Amino acid sequence: MSNSTPANPASVAKSINRSKDAAAAVSSVVEASNPVQGPNNIVAPTQMTGSQAIVRSLEELGVKDVFGLPGGAILPTYDPLMDSTKINHVLVRHEQGAGHAAQGFAMVSGEVGVCIATSGPGATNLVTALADANMDSVPMVAITGQVHSAFIGSDAFQEADIVGITMPITKHAFLVTNAEDIPKTLASAFYLAQTGRPGPVLVDITKDAQQSDMTFSWPPKVDLPGYRVVTRGHNKQLREAAKLIAGATRPVLYVGGGVIKANAHEQLKEFAEYINAPVVTTLTARGAFPDSHEQHVGMPGMHGAVSAVTALQQSDLLITLGARFDDRVTGVLSSFAPNAKVIHADIDPAEISKNRVADVPIVGSLDEIIPQLQEACATRFENEPQQDLSSWWGLLNRLRETYPIGYTETQDGLSAPQHVIQRIGELTGPEGVYVAGVGQHQMWAAQFVKYERPRSWLNSAGLGTMGYSVPAAMGAKVAQPDRVVWAIDGDGCFQMTNQELATCVINNIPIKVAVINNSSLGMVRQWQTLFYDSRYSNTDLNTGHGTARIPDFVKLADAYGCVGLRCERDEDIDATIRKALEINDRPVVIDFVVSADSMVWPMVPSGVSNDEIQIAKGMTPEWEEED
Repeated sequence: MSNSTPANPASVAKSINRSKDAAAAVSSVVEASNPVQGPNNIVAPTQMTGSQAIVRSLEELGVKDVFGLPGGAILPTYDPLMDSTKINHVLVRHEQGAGHAAQGFAMVSGEVGVCIATSGPGATNLVTALADANMDSVPMVAITGQVHSAFIGSDAFQEADIVGITMPITKHAFLVTNAEDIPKTLASAFYLAQTGRPGPVLVDITKDAQQSDMTFSWPPKVDLPGYRVVTRGHNKQLREAAKLIAGATRPVLYVGGGVIKANAHEQLKEFAEYINAPVVTTLTARGAFPDSHEQHVGMPGMHGAVSAVTALQQSDLLITLGARFDDRVTGVLSSFAPNAKVIHADIDPAEISKNRVADVPIVGSLDEIIPQLQEACATRFENEPQQDLSSWWGLLNRLRETYPIGYTETQDGLSAPQHVIQRIGELTGPEGVYVAGVGQHQMWAAQFVKYERPRSWLNSAGLGTMGYSVPAAMGAKVAQPDRVVWAIDGDGCFQMTNQELATCVINNIPIKVAVINNSSLGMVRQWQTLFYDSRYSNTDLNTGHGTARIPDFVKLADAYGCVGLRCERDEDIDATIRKALEINDRPVVIDFVVSADSMVWPMVPSGVSNDEIQIAKGMTPEWEEED
């Protein structure tokens, strides 16, 4: 392979069409950035195979870590991958683990995560992770091998139409049958994954394309007709938004995960302080605004804080930034924030007015829009001072004081899972990374760990994927090896992907796993308790206190070469966590045996208005008349 020399970024950028199109109708500026990611080296034309071109393209794109599992159709690429001195390949034990690891890597680093799999079942094992990344806007590129192009459509061995399968659950999917197309396709995939609304992109490459000879050069010419990223908000819309903000007496900053994706947390903090509005952070936005900040009133949603849910319900203006009016936040949509005007800013125009009609739509990147919005407010306030918000803050402060997030002691003598998770957060601190599975433990981790910075909280929010936590934590630890990374998992979720502990041990990825072991599928059990007369149909897992303990998580950890610990008493919680924090040469798995009767509160039952939020079974807040 030839040597590389730095290119002039300006000359490379000419490869993208800078003309404005219909997108200009919703924004004053359409930014045309360099479509080729990476250090922008120039590689003179060099002969190589398609598989060598895959590896070289990844190197030129700046990729340093990939997660994958070889198989027949991708085997030609694994041979030159062995010779790469720039790419660290992490051999997973299941392709789903590769996908979630790529997600975890991307979510903590902000870079594109990469996973590799073979054709057929290897590729289909990535489907869940791709759907998960698509729902949560995670930048990720999945490279899959495909059978020889001549065999496509013949039901060849390990053939699956992975492009057809994944088109609805990816930002885009490519099929490459010509080796010459590999560099530009991979460059396009990375550009699509990382720009605009981030998301997963699949690149399926036939075996003959990998084996064929081709002429490699870099950078390739990337042409994506119709793909234009709107970054700056339209000035007229910004002025209209400032007008609404100036006149609002009960404004709320409704902050979604898009703020983190846009790296706009600092701009958010400055703007929030400028207009003195309360801030709620959704499940994907935890850490976008510091929990300790006096303007943070909590997480909204089905298991959100009373203060946050009420702030949205009783507001007269929702300043919505990078959120999508998800059903878990809105409850019954028709009853959500009934008296509120809506400002909705998002990088994805398809999200605006999709669920709730926006009075002021603003399309663009939040790292640009928020400062623009602040500037527009400053201009507006010169002639129309902002309304007095003291009464609004008085109400919200009373709600925070009266209905804080808390829990009751258990009645069965076992530990409260909320206390366990709270102590993990307090003893580890805000510089740690916390990765949850799905269910009760996920909600408790969102509620009881204090998040002070972005990219410290990872979870499967939109898809709700059991098995997400361990491999995503593995990917996060690869991306940021100097941080403490906790996988806070349930005993059900943990059994779906714990084989990746072998990957962690062999590759020296010392994550810490807290199994919140209530011996059941906890969230399903909670619903059975509340809505199915405590008929526990197929939710007992027999992993916890007084059961057969199948499997025994401590023995399982030992079998994988991890440190296995068990904690069954409140007085041992702190010592057990501290012991785990002291071990950094291998993964640690802690079996926290907790009460099966603990529930996640507050709760808005499915199918009702957020006004019917419950703080315990059958108990709703007592609203003051002025509320």
